[in-house]
Amino acid sequence: MFEILARRRWPLSIQKPILDSVIRTAAVGLVLSSTLQVAAADPIFTPGNLILSRSVYTGDASTVTIGQKLPPACPSTASCGNGLATDNGAYPAIGSTNNVWNNDLVDGSFGITSPIFLDQITTGGTLISTFPVDPNVIVTSFSSKSELALNLSGDGSAVTFMGYITTPNNIDVSNSNTPGVYDPTNPVGISVYRAVAQLDGSGDLSVTNTNAYSGNNGRAAAVANGFYYTVGNSNNGSGTPANVVAAGGVQLVTPGQPAGNPVQIGNFSISQVINPDTGLPYPPDKAGKDNNFRGLTIFNNTLYVSKGSGSNGINTVYQVGSSGVLPTPSDAAGTPITILPGFPVILAKNAAATNPFGLWFANANTLYVADEGDGTTANAGISKAAGLQKWTLVNGTWHLNYVLQNGLNLGKPYSVANYPASLNPATDGLRNITGRVNADGTVTIWGVTSTVSSNGDQGADPNKLVSITDVLANTDPGVAAGETFNEIRAASYGEVLRGVCFTPGTTFSSAPAIPVTASGLTYSRRTGTYNGTLTITNNSASALNGPIAVSITQLTPGVTVLGGSTITVLPGGGSLAPGQSASATISLVNPANVLIQFTPIVEP
Repeated sequence: MFEILARRRWPLSIQKPILDSVIRTAAVGLVLSSTLQVAAADPIFTPGNLILSRSVYTGDASTVTIGQKLPPACPSTASCGNGLATDNGAYPAIGSTNNVWNNDLVDGSFGITSPIFLDQITTGGTLISTFPVDPNVIVTSFSSKSELALNLSGDGSAVTFMGYITTPNNIDVSNSNTPGVYDPTNPVGISVYRAVAQLDGSGDLSVTNTNAYSGNNGRAAAVANGFYYTVGNSNNGSGTPANVVAAGGVQLVTPGQPAGNPVQIGNFSISQVINPDTGLPYPPDKAGKDNNFRGLTIFNNTLYVSKGSGSNGINTVYQVGSSGVLPTPSDAAGTPITILPGFPVILAKNAAATNPFGLWFANANTLYVADEGDGTTANAGISKAAGLQKWTLVNGTWHLNYVLQNGLNLGKPYSVANYPASLNPATDGLRNITGRVNADGTVTIWGVTSTVSSNGDQGADPNKLVSITDVLANTDPGVAAGETFNEIRAASYGEVLRGVCFTPGTTFSSAPAIPVTASGLTYSRRTGTYNGTLTITNNSASALNGPIAVSITQLTPGVTVLGGSTITVLPGGGSLAPGQSASATISLVNPANVLIQFTPIVEP
């Protein structure tokens, strides 16, 4: 396998693009086609492993010259300002005061493109192989922290992500226009396609251009129903042109089709929401900015997105369209976008607003939400929302059970080899996540961390990949208090980590409709028994009727269950709504005082 990868250090075969036109953009000096297909051969990913997306900074002192105009290609129709580069293009180094990311302080659009790498790693973080994405095909913006989310398709056949159709070491691409949606008030005067990349288990890479996200970045893409569903932001200009507004938010992209007019899915406005303080709808916000979405997932054929940044809109979790129905081109414009019942409805500019990012459903009634923190050093160590939030659905409303933070060391600076100590970052929360339901009733979630630091752009900070295991059926924060994140990968000098998902070909066993968990046992001197509880939870989408019994299997020899090894948890006539739980007492006799072990199983 490693010999094959060595021969394919860069993808070698570029098939004939599907074109309706070829556009040359002098500002970036690259031929831009509608769709590229990069062919590989043998399988290079093994099912059951993880893929971690990352980028490495490849610029040098010549990439930016001190004193050069920033943005470098501001048109006369835009408000350009008088920004001049304060630092050259060299990455921060020990012994040097130069820091390329300080240029963000004079150019709010500042960023530099860089190559994309996809690392295949074990679930414990051990590197297996690296797939270097050809930088002549698609790149990312190094300091754009919301980019390069990875999503595995529902059928497990492909991984998708977003990027730019240009080459490394170009300036301000992440705030450029797209060729088909040009905003003359955007101070970044160049035009660059955004694109969705799809990669299968053999390393076959297809890239489809889009004119969406003009003036800002595309962040995540998922393939389903024959379409790409994407999220991002738009508009870097001074106005709100209708075509620029329509290029943001949730978008639908057809694989292999030329980049035409963006197809926006829905258009959320805070005026849809009642202000809990006044009882009246919020007044309208700046057009388009309420749709500044970051995270995306598809579960049970339903699209969900998150918003967690910017001063406009509401930072929360949204459902796009009706349950079980994905939007199509014919109904995209009229698709409703609504806040999930129970999730926050306060405005993003409120001090109590949270910052949701990645989303992962363990089942229909359990949703894990990554919160990246607010990017403020003073708040990093005291946030009650940053980290991994666990939400459960009870009687149609989502409830926050607890926030997992142990082991993230929020707000505590860490060192990076060869990196200036003055810029040492600290973890602020989590961004992109993925997860797996385990056979023992637990789930394991992997997440990429966010950071705070004194860096000119915190998005360029070296960050981490962490994991944690949680008891799926648990809703008690006291029980979860002992769960801890483990660091399984740390970005090196000049490197950032972005997205994580499972490899193509990975399949997942369905979570049981009725999981059962057992509490710890306590000894009663009065009865001479060890006592605990068995709890079942309805993870299905409909009510369950009793009787429901649990069998005690694989019980330690010599230990017996009072009343027999079958315990009725939900009696006949009883009912459990989706998300509801029921419990029953279990008592065991242990004459030899041995370690008690058993496996509870719901009877068919």
